Amino acid sequence: MADSKNTTHFGFETVPESEKAGRVQGVFGSVASKYDIMNDVMSMGIHRIWKDAMMDWLAPRPGQKLLDVAGGTGDVSFKFLKRAGHGHATVCDLTEPMLVEGRKRAEADHMAESLDWVVGDAMALPFEDNTFNVYTISFGIRNVTRPQEALNEAFRVLRPGGRLMVLEFSQIPNDMMQKVYDLYSFNIIPQMGKVIANDRDSYQYLVESIRKFPDQETFLNMVKTAGFENAKYRNLTMGIAALHSGWKL
Repeated sequence: MADSKNTTHFGFETVPESEKAGRVQGVFGSVASKYDIMNDVMSMGIHRIWKDAMMDWLAPRPGQKLLDVAGGTGDVSFKFLKRAGHGHATVCDLTEPMLVEGRKRAEADHMAESLDWVVGDAMALPFEDNTFNVYTISFGIRNVTRPQEALNEAFRVLRPGGRLMVLEFSQIPNDMMQKVYDLYSFNIIPQMGKVIANDRDSYQYLVESIRKFPDQETFLNMVKTAGFENAKYRNLTMGIAALHSGWKL
């Protein structure tokens, strides 16, 4: 039992918990310069529609403070600030090269006064309690060593009345469609990674990590365990991705 508590998965590989964060940093440090291009190619641009769906449900309001964890190159923060009209967004990511790439984007320059870029761990956020109105994490929580701790931290840093929104790849509730999707994921995406980012292994890990992530109902229970109320989820594109929402009341 002690061993099981000290190990986790890195894709389909079992590794010591102490190693996972470093490995994840290696993956995203390697692909940072090609990350946005690969997102568009892998999802055929659908990830942008999913992020817009998250903003539709979130309905940002003027003056809100957003913490976007695993925020990478800033996609979600840019969308949030545009929808809110004015406010503040903090992009927090474990991998500094991702933040460096985000700062190079034109949106980052235009919104510089409303943006912070912070290197930080989702399981030990470098922020005070009750700081933010909104916490988002998109396609990042499956890379966290202990996702429940990340959700607990989200609850801690949100103000009372604050909103959690998690966008993550999930499980298709149809066996045949899941098999078709797996065929695409395991055979095509790593090859795309090799051609576009010159990094097959990182994208092999990414598709394996999707299959290891809990299904929608299991993750919903984790959100509730962290203390969030009115927790619910919506499937996107037949369940390829899912949005989970909860409130700190």
